[in-house]
Amino acid sequence: MNAQRRWKMAAAFVTAAIVAAGMAVAPGAAEPGAVESGPAEQSTGLRARKGPVTSHGVRAGEPAKPLVTHLPSAKFIGTPRELKSHARLEPYDAEKVRPAFLIPEGCTNLARGKPVTSSDTLPIIGELELVTDGDKRAGDGAYVELAPGLQWVRIDLQRRCRMYGILFWHYHAAARVYHDVVVQVSDDPDFIDGVRTVYNNDYDNSAGLGLGRDLEYVDDYQGRLIDAGGVCGRYVRLYSAGSTDGDPNHYIEVEVHGKAVE
Repeated sequence: MNAQRRWKMAAAFVTAAIVAAGMAVAPGAAEPGAVESGPAEQSTGLRARKGPVTSHGVRAGEPAKPLVTHLPSAKFIGTPRELKSHARLEPYDAEKVRPAFLIPEGCTNLARGKPVTSSDTLPIIGELELVTDGDKRAGDGAYVELAPGLQWVRIDLQRRCRMYGILFWHYHAAARVYHDVVVQVSDDPDFIDGVRTVYNNDYDNSAGLGLGRDLEYVDDYQGRLIDAGGVCGRYVRLYSAGSTDGDPNHYIEVEVHGKAVE
């Protein structure tokens, strides 16, 4: 681990615990307050807001619906680690309920089954296909582990699409905070031209992708939902640079909710 990362993980932190009792949700338990919308499906939304939240990309008067996805079991395996808070870490609430996140009618998960490439062409554990296979379980066989340091995965949607919600899970079998989480969209597979950044919590620009204004967060079974605001592109790239648990990077699943550009 380099000096910059050690500084980022240690020096900026002040002590605050995630209480074990608040995190011990039984395997298979439903999300507290979730809206049931069919077998094994729940609506999901942005955290820390009250009432329905509408994607900034939905036009006034456009028919909308809640983003609906299958949420995995809510659990952390083993003894929860003490995570230390700092000004750039979103407070974790085990009882949080995310309101419905509204997206236009006709949107689907565009990423399901789509090709995935990565800066790490030989993952340590798993295969890149796991990132878009629909399996969001915590634990062995459901995630891909990438090499230490700044790494990315790229999803090819195979055509230009308009995106409203991007939802992803790094690893939720233990309480972790992943660093330098950046999400970008482009029509350029090399992400040189026409790059749009829709999320960036790299608060010291250690990844070299710009200074981020979004917060770090504890990865859990609900995943991280980003309002993509109707951005258009063919490719989605997600970056990370290790976590509070170590230097490697992990991905369980990425969903991109939107529709093809006509």
